[in-house]
Amino acid sequence: MEDLDKILIVLGIVGMALIGLPWLIFHYITRWKTAATLTNADERMLEEMYEIARRMDDRLRTVERIVAEDNPTWREIAHDTAPRITQDTDNETLRRIK
Repeated sequence: MEDLDKILIVLGIVGMALIGLPWLIFHYITRWKTAATLTNADERMLEEMYEIARRMDDRLRTVERIVAEDNPTWREIAHDTAPRITQDTDNETLRRIK
């Protein structure tokens, strides 16, 4: 009887090691992989943030053009090395603002 109990205990431990442990590991690997992906809400938020950043960039360029109209040397005064914007781009943006 004691031998049968020992055999059942050994079989239980081996079964848990061969079936239970890999199942547990693969279960959490699958959970980890699905949690690492972007959800639809995350993608929408990223798109919205990109659009806001693009609009802010457009506004900043517009402000720079307006300041450049008032004081063409403001970049040298500010020690900014950003490229100058062409007159055609300035006029197009000013038309959009109006």
